[in-house]
Amino acid sequence: MTYEEMMEHLAVLGSEQTKKTFLRHGAQEPLYGVKVGDLKKLVKYVKKDRELALALYDSGNSDAMYLAGLSINPKSMTKEELRHWAKQANWYMLTEYTVAGVAAESSSALELAREWLQSSDELLATCGWSTYSNYISITPDEKLDLPEITELLAQVGRTIHSQRNRVRYTMNSFVIAVGTYCQPLIERAREAAAQIGKVSVDVGQTACKVPLASEYIQKAESTGRLGTKKKTCIC
Repeated sequence: MTYEEMMEHLAVLGSEQTKKTFLRHGAQEPLYGVKVGDLKKLVKYVKKDRELALALYDSGNSDAMYLAGLSINPKSMTKEELRHWAKQANWYMLTEYTVAGVAAESSSALELAREWLQSSDELLATCGWSTYSNYISITPDEKLDLPEITELLAQVGRTIHSQRNRVRYTMNSFVIAVGTYCQPLIERAREAAAQIGKVSVDVGQTACKVPLASEYIQKAESTGRLGTKKKTCIC
């Protein structure tokens, strides 16, 4: 499909109800309101055309941007392209899922995660924490920087409740990621989870809830998933 054909197809797939749901969650115009499940069905038309994926992201349309993230080969993305994507992302589904997932599977994952999580921009900071969490979930433990992750857990414990809204959410998710996917630091993650306790995040007019990190890690343990890495973090 051409770019124009794909945008027309997205417009047809969109619905006002889905659009209203996304807007309640913080999405920004323009968007058509295409369900993620329907976007995944279009990946086969985009994944072999890198230029199409980049054009879809640059459209500024939230549905097209999400589709681009599902379709692009992360290994083909340069640091500057990923920085561009992060700056263009205008709500949490794009920063915490689309960009973070692609960045985590790129060759620049750690460099960008470290850069972004220190940002004064809230969305970039959430992108950084989410990128690092995703990176942990797919990377063998022997290739992880365990001292750095330990320090980041300590940073979360010290600062999470004074952080910006979505940063609190992604910091909490970072503790969960370490406790679920990083075998050598599971106990450290449990300690951090106990220290931070319940994390308050304003999720707007939605039914979303912030998971209690200690309970999430315990549930992962009860189902035998502790330390089991994911094959991909793009979803």
